[in-house]
Amino acid sequence: MQAIALIVRIISRFNILIGHFFSWFSLGIVLVCFTVVVLRYVFSSGAIWLQDLYVWLNAMMFMGIAGFALFNNSHVRVDIFYRPASRRHKARVDMFGSLFFVAPFAFVLVYWSLPYIQRSWQFMEGSSNFGGMPGLYIVKSFILVFAFVVAIQALAMFLRGVLVLMDKEHLLPEEYRYQEDQ
Repeated sequence: MQAIALIVRIISRFNILIGHFFSWFSLGIVLVCFTVVVLRYVFSSGAIWLQDLYVWLNAMMFMGIAGFALFNNSHVRVDIFYRPASRRHKARVDMFGSLFFVAPFAFVLVYWSLPYIQRSWQFMEGSSNFGGMPGLYIVKSFILVFAFVVAIQALAMFLRGVLVLMDKEHLLPEEYRYQEDQ
């Protein structure tokens, strides 16, 4: 059980660090968008690559923080029954969802996006806008980042459920456990 708790802690900590890193992209998005607006309306000028940049930053931020959102229960959930449920019921629901929804989703996402991403890398694809940014293949690669961070966080949720059902949740730090007000 110690090994399971260690895996949950490592995965959760990884997604917390990645989430905090990519959350800073929101500041970049605001600054770049502000710059685009000032250039356009104050100086009657513009830069297509800047417009690409804030859209691409948003895409990378969204895909990068997905595992962190899953860790924090910040994802969409119909929680009429989940929120007031016991820790054991939440654990069963999370285990079921991880195994039968998230895992197949991540697999299908990787399976179908891999040729798309490989093709983008082969062509060293850039923006379709004239004067846009090069490196669109890097942004498209974030589809795999998204699948990875969500899949490993689902694994951590499944393993946390195992700990709860075995009455070993105390092996996890308090912030990684089910909260009563969730």
